[in-house]
Formats: sequence, C-alpha cells, structure tokens
Amino acid sequence: MSPEELKEQIKEMLVTNLMLRTPKEEIANDLPLFGVDGLGLDSIDALQLVVSMEKTFGVGVPNSDVARVALATVNTIHDYIVEQIGKTGKLTPPAT
Repeated sequence: MSPEELKEQIKEMLVTNLMLRTPKEEIANDLPLFGVDGLGLDSIDALQLVVSMEKTFGVGVPNSDVARVALATVNTIHDYIVEQIGKTGKLTPPAT
C-alpha cells in the first residue's frame, strides 16, 4: 500500500468511525485533529480513534503520551502506523 493510499484509508476510518460531518476530501494530511484550529476532536473521539486503529490496522496506542503525538494529524497517524508495522512486519487487523 502506498503512503497516499494509507492516508486515504486513515481519513475514511476517521469519517466513518467517528461519524464526522467533514468529508474525507476536506481533511488535509496536516490538519490538526484536536482543538479549535482543526477538526475539533475531543478525548472521547481519541478513545474511539485508538479502538478504530486497532480494528482497522492492528496497531494499538499504549498510552496517552504516545497518543498525543501519534494522533495529532493524518500524517502523524500514518507515520505511527508505518513505524509499528515496521516492528511487526504486517498491516492486518488482529485475529478475532
């Protein structure tokens, strides 16, 4: 999967799982996801995002310090997923 394809999949996950009213086409890769200057996500959205990442990509976020950095933008989510895949060697949801 190319970087752009992964970023598109991340945007689709955000819109679908967080029920955003913003279309994925309007989410810039470097748009802050949290706070008034971005999408305006909150702490509940962060928890839903972590669960969605685990289900969609098989990548977990171990704590709030990591989440604060990894979940800042689509680009940082992309980089975090790629980093975690590099450690495990796979991009697949965990077995259920």
